[in-house]
Amino acid sequence: MRVAFDAQLTVGTATGIGEYVRGLVDALRDVGEDVVELRDRRIDPWRFDRRVLWDQVLLPQAASRSGAALLHCASGTVPLASSMPIVVTVHDVAWMRVQRHARWYARRYFGAFSIARYRRAAAVLTDSAFSRAELLDVSSRIDATRVHVIAPGVASDFARVRRSSDRQTILAVGTIEPRKNLEHLIRLLPRLPHARLVAVGPATPYRDACVAAARELGVADRVEFRGYVPRGALLDLYATAAVAAAPSLYEGFGYAAAQALCAGLPCVVSDRASLPEVAGSDALAVALEDADGWAGALSSAIDGERDGIAAASRERCVRRFSWSACAAKVREIYRAVLVDR
Repeated sequence: MRVAFDAQLTVGTATGIGEYVRGLVDALRDVGEDVVELRDRRIDPWRFDRRVLWDQVLLPQAASRSGAALLHCASGTVPLASSMPIVVTVHDVAWMRVQRHARWYARRYFGAFSIARYRRAAAVLTDSAFSRAELLDVSSRIDATRVHVIAPGVASDFARVRRSSDRQTILAVGTIEPRKNLEHLIRLLPRLPHARLVAVGPATPYRDACVAAARELGVADRVEFRGYVPRGALLDLYATAAVAAAPSLYEGFGYAAAQALCAGLPCVVSDRASLPEVAGSDALAVALEDADGWAGALSSAIDGERDGIAAASRERCVRRFSWSACAAKVREIYRAVLVDR
């Protein structure tokens, strides 16, 4: 069986979805799937008009030419028309919940328009039970029996990198956007005089608000915006940071937290959305309203008090977020879709 796989979000600055695509494609091939990656390096997926051109015109054309039996749309958007059954991964419904600052046409396309397309998908995959519940909440017309929770994996190189803590770095990985809530960490820095915050990820206009907050609080010299960094640099940060922090308001999965857990890096997450589900008993989930709790959790991690706990849980987390387990479950979905066709 040949599977056509939408890999367009691996072009250019790949974020969590790009990591998902790369990891799942490699794992599917390891279990014997014939996967054809579909992408056009001339098309910038981060430009709205180019993304729509890819999703609605170029992707279905490429899939039709691929000789595949089904199309896996792994980035949350699907074509209006397809000559083959579609499996779609819905990472979250943030466009319906927390992206009110975005342009109306982007909210419409990635929100209601895309959700309406899911009703015709042969199967829908979500990264977490939280995202499944959210999807079914915003669209009662989607058949719940076709929505399956399959947690993504974490690449094995994260599990091999941990060295010793630098006893100062709070690492925040992800796009600098309002729902990631980086300001929360900046406002905690006055309580953590020996800490520095390193933010890794593409910027949006929200970065200006973070810079202004850091200046207002007199901690600008302890906040670094690294932007998008090469993989080696990212792994080095996971290897030496004191703690990873994810104070997000909304996450469909929370890749940064899962990567930290697999790296053996102490991790503190918010009590919102999917993050407590991802953290389980292996990381601290603290209410965003509890500033004292956050300051205490970060301080204890910086002091090394959670290093042993993080190291002891690393192997368990590697098993929890295994790409091979993810691929085996996705493969079962593919088989079921083709049997039912």
